[in-house]
Amino acid sequence: MYEGAVQELIDELGRLPGIGPKSAQRIAFHILEADPEDMRKLASSIVTVKDKVKFCSICGNVTEQETCAICRDSRRDPTMICVVEESKDVIAVERTRSFRGRYHVLGGAINPIAGIGPDQLRIRELLSRLSDEQISEIIIATDPNLEGEATATYLSRMLKTLGINVTRLASGLPVGGDLEYADEITLGRAFEGRRSMS
Repeated sequence: MYEGAVQELIDELGRLPGIGPKSAQRIAFHILEADPEDMRKLASSIVTVKDKVKFCSICGNVTEQETCAICRDSRRDPTMICVVEESKDVIAVERTRSFRGRYHVLGGAINPIAGIGPDQLRIRELLSRLSDEQISEIIIATDPNLEGEATATYLSRMLKTLGINVTRLASGLPVGGDLEYADEITLGRAFEGRRSMS
């Protein structure tokens, strides 16, 4: 391959999620050809984010303070918690402007193949919140894939024994999609989650 620093950069970039060997090589050569000042800013931003950003002590979302802006917002409904896998999921839900409660970030999903079980997720912290706060509903908003479903099922079974209302985000057909391209699980969920039009 390449010598020294260039190959080291390609190798490090290749460790990032979603970056394969060819993409890593393209990014490395972009960095080589880019304005040095721009690349110093990029490097500085990476160091700064690693130094300053931490996880909210309440919900696990990313923040530069002890608690995140959502947990500090007194206008949010404290009786509802939306459970998500990652911090990026909080942003996705917030963009809808449909949820005004609080969040709990698990830090992943149950995935036995990758060695991730319930103990590796922030489930104990969720249970701690339930004993400290007056929660009327838990909305499980994990990804609609095998790991997300396993996590949702585990949480649902555990939380129902506590007498808390547990709901799951509906899933189904995307707007603008064609039925012929929908997989069986998505189409099945769309049928299960159908609602009256009258």
